[in-house]
Amino acid sequence: MVVIHGVSVTPRFTLPCRPLNTGFNGNSSLSFFLKKHHLSRKIFAGKQSAEFDSSSQAIAASEKVLVPDNLDDDPSSFSQEPQIFNLESQTMEETQALRTEERGVRPRVVPSPGDGKKIYEIDPMLRSYSNHLDYRYGQYKRLREEIDKYEGGLEAFSRGYEKLGFSRSDAGITYREWAPGAKSLCGRNAVAPVSCRSSDWFCLFETECRRFNMLVASHLYGNLYFFIAASLIGDFNNWNSNADIMTRNEFGVWEIFLPNNTDGSPAIPHGSRVKIRMDTPSGIKDSIPAWIKFSVQAPGEIPFNGIYYDPPEEEKYVFKHPQPKRPKSLRIYEAHVGMSSTEPMVNTYANFRDDVLPRIKRLGYNAVQIMAIQEHSYYASFGYHVTNFFAPSSRCGTPEELKSLIDRAHELGLVVLMDIVHSHASKNTLDGLNMFDGTDAHYFHSGPRGYHWMWDSRLFNYGSWEVLRYLLSNARWWLEEYKFDGFRFDGVTSMMYTHHGLSVGFTGNYTEYFGLETDVDAVNYLMLVNDMIHGLYPEAITVGEDVSGMPTFCIPVQDGGVGFDYRLHMAIADKWIEILKKRDEDWQMGDIIYTLTNRRWSEKCIAYAESHDQALVGDKTIAFWLMDKDMYDFMAVDRPSTPLIDRGIALHKMIRLITMGLGGEGYLNFMGNEFGHPEWIDFPRGEQRFSDGSVIPGNNFSYDKCRRRFDLGDADYLRYRGLQEFDQAMQHLEENYGFMTSEHQFISRKDEADRVIVFERGDLVFVFNFHWTSSYFDYRIGCSKPGKYKIVLDSDDPLFGGFNRLDRKAEYFTYDGLYDGRPSSFMVYAPCRTAVVYALANHD
Repeated sequence: MVVIHGVSVTPRFTLPCRPLNTGFNGNSSLSFFLKKHHLSRKIFAGKQSAEFDSSSQAIAASEKVLVPDNLDDDPSSFSQEPQIFNLESQTMEETQALRTEERGVRPRVVPSPGDGKKIYEIDPMLRSYSNHLDYRYGQYKRLREEIDKYEGGLEAFSRGYEKLGFSRSDAGITYREWAPGAKSLCGRNAVAPVSCRSSDWFCLFETECRRFNMLVASHLYGNLYFFIAASLIGDFNNWNSNADIMTRNEFGVWEIFLPNNTDGSPAIPHGSRVKIRMDTPSGIKDSIPAWIKFSVQAPGEIPFNGIYYDPPEEEKYVFKHPQPKRPKSLRIYEAHVGMSSTEPMVNTYANFRDDVLPRIKRLGYNAVQIMAIQEHSYYASFGYHVTNFFAPSSRCGTPEELKSLIDRAHELGLVVLMDIVHSHASKNTLDGLNMFDGTDAHYFHSGPRGYHWMWDSRLFNYGSWEVLRYLLSNARWWLEEYKFDGFRFDGVTSMMYTHHGLSVGFTGNYTEYFGLETDVDAVNYLMLVNDMIHGLYPEAITVGEDVSGMPTFCIPVQDGGVGFDYRLHMAIADKWIEILKKRDEDWQMGDIIYTLTNRRWSEKCIAYAESHDQALVGDKTIAFWLMDKDMYDFMAVDRPSTPLIDRGIALHKMIRLITMGLGGEGYLNFMGNEFGHPEWIDFPRGEQRFSDGSVIPGNNFSYDKCRRRFDLGDADYLRYRGLQEFDQAMQHLEENYGFMTSEHQFISRKDEADRVIVFERGDLVFVFNFHWTSSYFDYRIGCSKPGKYKIVLDSDDPLFGGFNRLDRKAEYFTYDGLYDGRPSSFMVYAPCRTAVVYALANHD
């Protein structure tokens, strides 16, 4: 051991490696964002930054940081004693208190885990699987304990974006990146320091390498070879890989501090391009930083460019409106900003804010769920092959414009949910996380376990400490920075099982959920992220896309559940497609009711009649199944209709209403489906050829079908208008009566001969006659409360494209006496293919 400048260091050297070729065309430029900046600056080789920390787990609010000794696929790696390094002189409590005082709010803390036993009271059948469930909860509690012990809790752990990636202080910019696969910096026995400026050689060696506890004095050990294993490159340094060399700590975190320019301006101008260049086991690689906040594709180029995004204060969007409270009844309008224009174009956040949000409010929805927010290099992936997890899609505008959109939604009283993708990632190695540090197992499982063969994407290793930090911080980032009100988590079934739900028919047998094919690491992550979200943001909403029906999915984590607020009731849309392929005579009322009501007690569901997948090219929406090509020629009200159009319009309304009435505690509609959009979605795409010789034809990169024709739903001369008006009436009915969240639900009739379904939901009585020709006069229906009833919604109303066969001013008086298991009843007229909703006339 030798002492240099008072620092004890131990000589450690790696084998010599080749120097990097700068290689990048420094003359290339972008005109997409800002005016040109002066890029020159003084090279700094003096005292190391006070911002530097020696751990890969740097956390702003903690004095200690954690790096597990093991970062492999073995979940047991968390049980090993981590190494702890002091980061700052302040304690975690002092730092948190200071942050809290600066923000002017009380501290946000995730409550400690409960005992996880309440699930057995809710569902006694789970006791037979207590070994699995207790192990799952035990693993979760152990994770929480280690996060509390070494990271200062979930609140601090989920703020990784404050230390990793780019962070700016008054003195300059610090950039940190976890890339353990990138090679070490120094080696012996080289003849010359070819990779650094000769005038700065000794200074760089003495300053930079000392930070790795390496002896670097050339006069003691002879000539040293210095090569660039990682450097920050970009417009700001003319893509010179020798200019800003990064240092690596023993846990794989690379870092560089860039002091302000002499005039006080930041070393990296806002809006300029940046990448990290690394010497990896797979060769030299230029990557967009994993924590990048903005990424763009220049015109005419294929790869994306990472953008240093740090606008001056006067350009930052300031939120003006408070976030709405969580609605008791969730009615979601799912939308894709890019295809929300009536014109064949990529729509903008600004246009969506001004044109689409007021429409959503007018229709009566109280939530908007936005797809494809996280940056994705392939537009036709619908946003599900994410490349840059912290960056909003640049195709639609800037981060500030997205914030403006969300703020406008809040002004309208709409909560905004983000369709977040933590189930998989793009396999793109140029723009995304795949092979980021040149290794297969950086953020993902290595080998086949890390690859989803059907989605052609990479699968996260949820047993990795740094993956947990990355994904938890990602969820926190969107809530904190953009004020999203919650998430719809994509592909949760794929996460929870090692078979990913592929070729598996879930029957409801509990052995399907709690066995060796369950990925406990992934379930623990879902528990962590739900606990973090609900603990720090009590009004936030989480919805999970799960087709398996896993028990405990929507039970709070402290009670032993996974912690989601809602499960998407995915079986409903599949059932409607199955039914629509049959003749009317083969529809079974019991089959419809069973699918709509087949959900777990006390676990809330979001029901929807059709998904966004059905609007994609190659599939069919409900409107297309019902009316097909007749929609192009017979939807004008001044022209005769056809039997196919009449049937389609009638059933389209009935399907949506019975789905909303029986299917769950929330409702979702994909944009355009409210009026039976006549065309599918077809993103601009080219021909795809596969190794087996198969070819998927493209559309010559056409935007013609990548839009929504809202003008069709607004046109009073088209029959689409009636479908849209009915959807609006449905939403306002729920707003007025709150039937979806009522605990009272009773199905009093499912008559296979008459094709009639009668049920009560809340204080309403729903009557559906699915018969194709038979209408019923003086048809008796049961009800729970006596009194005078009135019609509050009638699908046969001419406003909705109906035939006006009912008197909506009529009054219906009840009879005492048991009927269909109900204490009272009244007589109605039930026209064929009509849905009617009745309410007590004295309802407030």
